[in-house]
Amino acid sequence: MRIIARRTLREFLEARAASKDQRALKAALDAWFDEVRKAKWRNSTEVKRHYATASIVAADRVVFNIKGNDYRLVVAVDYEKSIVWIKWIGTHKDYDEIDVRTVQHE
Repeated sequence: MRIIARRTLREFLEARAASKDQRALKAALDAWFDEVRKAKWRNSTEVKRHYATASIVAADRVVFNIKGNDYRLVVAVDYEKSIVWIKWIGTHKDYDEIDVRTVQHE
């Protein structure tokens, strides 16, 4: 899958540079990025097969639990074109404040 845009993940990590869990978060995001980059998903069933805790919110929206569910990563997936767009990343608490179906990266 082609992932747009890794910069979003980097900026999120940079904003948490002073956080004590920043290293673990970076490792978790790097692992997610590498796994998804190598994936060849054709539908949401294949996403769930590999990520059992992922939430399929809509035909094109998926929410991943990152670092033991401390963080949430919302993406849009175009299975036909093999593209994953990062729409939002934040803490589990912040996730409760957004509309996952419409949230867009700022």
